[in-house]
Amino acid sequence: MTETRELVERARRGDAQAFEALVRGFYRAAYATALSLTGNDMDAEDVVQDLFVGLPEALKRYEDRGRLGAWLRTVTVRLVLMRRRAERRRGEVALGPDVAGSGPPDGGVLNRADMDHALRALPDAMRTVFVLKALEGYTHAEIGTLLGIRAGTSEMRYHRAVRRLRTALKES
Repeated sequence: MTETRELVERARRGDAQAFEALVRGFYRAAYATALSLTGNDMDAEDVVQDLFVGLPEALKRYEDRGRLGAWLRTVTVRLVLMRRRAERRRGEVALGPDVAGSGPPDGGVLNRADMDHALRALPDAMRTVFVLKALEGYTHAEIGTLLGIRAGTSEMRYHRAVRRLRTALKES
């Protein structure tokens, strides 16, 4: 923890090596969060690039409480949500990989590809809540604050996502 604090302080002062070490240390976690929320590699890469391009300036406002990873995860979630809002305003449609032709694996054993496929099939609102709750460990109150919705709405979306995932995974 103190190593991260030292890296943050050095990066704030413009130390490129410290900044690079922070990127190396937190890239995978940020990418995993972005990929879970966006559902495709290209958008996840864009989000993570935006995160780290803006990080030197953001570190100036970061209040060090020993939770840089959690803070970066929150920033990543917000970047994904901002991208979605911007895409909606521009009328863009996300183009994910074509998975319509993929069938269930032989033997009916659940694998990562089945789960990824089922997650991508969820509407954005449900997938976002599911990922934040089940994979990232946020509470419904925290999700509500992040997304600007009520905690009850988060719970409803989560339970609907779970039902849809169960149905989709039974079929695969």
